[in-house]
Amino acid sequence: MTAEAREPSGWLLAALGTLVFLNVYAPQSLLPVLAREFHAGAAQVGVVVGATMLAMALASPLVGVLADALGRRRTVLWAFALLTIPAVLAALSPSLPMLNAARFIQGLLIPGVMVALTSYIGEEIPAAVRARALTMYVTGTVLGGFLGRFLAGLIAARFGWHAAFWGLAACAVIGFLLARTGLPPERAFRPSRDPRAVLSGLVTHLHTPALLATCAVGFLILFTLVGTFNTLTLRLAAAPYSLNSAQTGSIFAVYLLGVVITPVAGPLLATRGPRFALLTAVGSSVVGLLLTLTSPLPLIVAGVAASACGVFLAQSAALAAVQRAVTQARSLASGLYHLSYYGGAAVASVVAGHAFEAGGWKGVVPLVVGSMALAGVVGVVGWKRP
Repeated sequence: MTAEAREPSGWLLAALGTLVFLNVYAPQSLLPVLAREFHAGAAQVGVVVGATMLAMALASPLVGVLADALGRRRTVLWAFALLTIPAVLAALSPSLPMLNAARFIQGLLIPGVMVALTSYIGEEIPAAVRARALTMYVTGTVLGGFLGRFLAGLIAARFGWHAAFWGLAACAVIGFLLARTGLPPERAFRPSRDPRAVLSGLVTHLHTPALLATCAVGFLILFTLVGTFNTLTLRLAAAPYSLNSAQTGSIFAVYLLGVVITPVAGPLLATRGPRFALLTAVGSSVVGLLLTLTSPLPLIVAGVAASACGVFLAQSAALAAVQRAVTQARSLASGLYHLSYYGGAAVASVVAGHAFEAGGWKGVVPLVVGSMALAGVVGVVGWKRP
């Protein structure tokens, strides 16, 4: 068997990215339903998303160390297999605290796929086609982000919110089967089980300014995205729009733009670099977010679409910056980035909820515009030209 024949296909990587990211944002379109059922405010119900994000942030560095020690493929398989358990617990949850606990457990397991698979791509895919493989994976995560929200809203409108989590359990099983049959065993992987090597890699990463800047950018761009979409569903579920869960889920169709934007980002990053891509992303997001201050629903959707496209482009720029900043302990570096990235989402789930309760949508927009603008400043200062 040739080396080329043993490489996983880009479509498989996209499918795995889709299946794992179905779990991340699925409850976002359900927040108005959950707020009514559990008599919770915007900040309280936002924890359903924030609990997962917090767990993902906390687990990502640890999963990076685990994947460096045990292997990327094995970590991916175990993560998909175990993801069925919290999905079932969420489906059976009779209260908001129990639902939050199940979502926290989901968040602990999701990085097992996310961190390990990106490291697998970095080591097992030849450099000539690695960018395309990474782009396919990121495109899959974007599609999963949309489908999770859309399908959860659609299923909940017909069968109730519990059914959405049964669907996530089924998707975890499918992900396990696809990874087991489609991901070849590693060839380039060498286990790193020496605690001193882990500590050395951590010290090196913490003294790499470009990586630290990338972590800060990741925190800020996902703060923007989650802060926007968590509160957007609550805004559109209220008068004068009064959208149901299926309709608010449809709003997330703007995520499909990421399927177009992400592949386009590859050539842009190659020719102009991450800093140019990030500034372009910030401009798109800021203009789009300001447009959402208008009242007509089509303009709000257009503004959210522009903002989301900016975040997708910024994420591609940040991932490229991570790969450029490190040459060793890649899983640990990826874990540190995702710690910051999803830490931003966890903070946004609560802070944006309080901003919405205090000032409505006009209280949220300055918060997320400021976050995205600050991401641009940090990237420009922290990412030196090659």
